[in-house]
Amino acid sequence: MIIQLITFASHLQGQNSLRASHEVILAEIEKYFTIHVIDYRQIDQLSPDRFAVLFLATGGVERLVIQHFEQLPHPTILLADGMQNSLASALEVAAWLRARGMKNEILHGDLQEIIRRLFVLYNNFVTQRRMRGMRIGVIGTPSHWLVASNVDYLLAQRRWGIRYVDLPLEQLYQYYEEVSEESVDDACAHLTQKALACREATPEDLVKSMRLYHALKRMVNEEHLSALTLSCFRLLEQTRNTGCLALALLNDEGIVAGCEGDLQSVFTMLTVRALTGKPSFMANPSQVNTRTNELVLAHCTVGLAMTERFILRNHFETESGIGIQGILPTGDVTVVKCGNECLDDYYLATGTLTENTNYVNLCRTQVRIRLNSPVDYFLKRALGNHHIVVPGNQENILNDFLQANGCKRVE
Repeated sequence: MIIQLITFASHLQGQNSLRASHEVILAEIEKYFTIHVIDYRQIDQLSPDRFAVLFLATGGVERLVIQHFEQLPHPTILLADGMQNSLASALEVAAWLRARGMKNEILHGDLQEIIRRLFVLYNNFVTQRRMRGMRIGVIGTPSHWLVASNVDYLLAQRRWGIRYVDLPLEQLYQYYEEVSEESVDDACAHLTQKALACREATPEDLVKSMRLYHALKRMVNEEHLSALTLSCFRLLEQTRNTGCLALALLNDEGIVAGCEGDLQSVFTMLTVRALTGKPSFMANPSQVNTRTNELVLAHCTVGLAMTERFILRNHFETESGIGIQGILPTGDVTVVKCGNECLDDYYLATGTLTENTNYVNLCRTQVRIRLNSPVDYFLKRALGNHHIVVPGNQENILNDFLQANGCKRVE
């Protein structure tokens, strides 16, 4: 892990005395990172693909920093150990940057806390660079009931660097027809052996779902997609088949796949995967209990790798095709949703998954979660329908990343 340490120091201090004056902090950072010390006069030669920190090594450098305003990394991280009046310079520069709407942060104080924070900021930077250029396939069009889940493609690309790519369902239908039943027989047999049970699902439904998975996988490869969202209900009209199993298998492979053409949810799932490496479960909030501070979330697909066991069912609303009833492990979870047309609002809460429910009038995979923050958000300020469930407590890493990108938290 490399840090480009852009050094601002008074002309009165030479390079040898610079190292000697700040040996403690530099030696500690070098235990964990490779440091490339770069004089501020070479700032225009920096690689944008390398993590950069401004090291204010002395006082009196404030004007030198602002003279290079256009070349400063965004957001700007200011490192100051307090020696040689460095903290005084950092405070002045930080205030000047904030007045111009430029996010910045001063790293100062306890050395281990500085190291911990550098790891967080480095991970944020790497995730941002990784997401730039990612392509999200929108196969078909968003479901007509998702009236609050639209995304402005251009604004999303400017803010996050990701591209939404519209792809016709007709292309998927063509690829689906080209997948033979015989070619998926072994995969179907293997899946049924892993399932806890098969209830309403028929062998014919399973074959059709596996053919759809192969067709989607071909589109992912040909279109270089990192994620996709599928117009599931239009697919049903044409093939009498659901996308639930195909999406589950894609998510297991690290290809983020969401339902109903929901543009905001698939972005949220992609962000979670890029930042934490974790899979996630996209679901409808189906019951909210403000007295117990609990909610039930449900949907008919979930990545099989997220489950302890799974049952092959049919799709709840249409009673056709394959749906997944996943049994998820109890314990800590995080609920998150990125919203707004330019994806700059977000909801984030931690809680405990206490139960896998089995209501007959809800989608197949159902989880009850007791939140650590007021559940009435869902009744008063919700950013739309679908929300994303992630295993474990991911609040700090997600909050830090979204805040760093200028997003507003809704609570």
